[in-house]
Amino acid sequence: MAAKIRFHDVVIVLTGRDKGKIGVVQKICYSNRTVIVQGVHLVKKHQKAIPEKQQVAGIISKELPIHISNVSIFNKETNKVDKIEFCWINGKKMRRYKSTKELLK
Repeated sequence: MAAKIRFHDVVIVLTGRDKGKIGVVQKICYSNRTVIVQGVHLVKKHQKAIPEKQQVAGIISKELPIHISNVSIFNKETNKVDKIEFCWINGKKMRRYKSTKELLK
């Protein structure tokens, strides 16, 4: 089955504490069906100093993965959540928005 959400897609979070936040997909893990979205689902991690790696101690912010079912494609033109459909153009399988029929890049 083809993935409808891909790297660099603009998505909106549908559930959880970050519901309604919009971000760009940075990483996709197909085995766990999770995505990491820039600026969403941030946590603070206390980092211990590791002198061998020249790593200093401190508190860092990092994004945790979100299940792919909890995000949806965001259409910038309509400013709404949208669905993706696949179509064949010149022998290539392309993705496009269902509402506006505009191709995704």
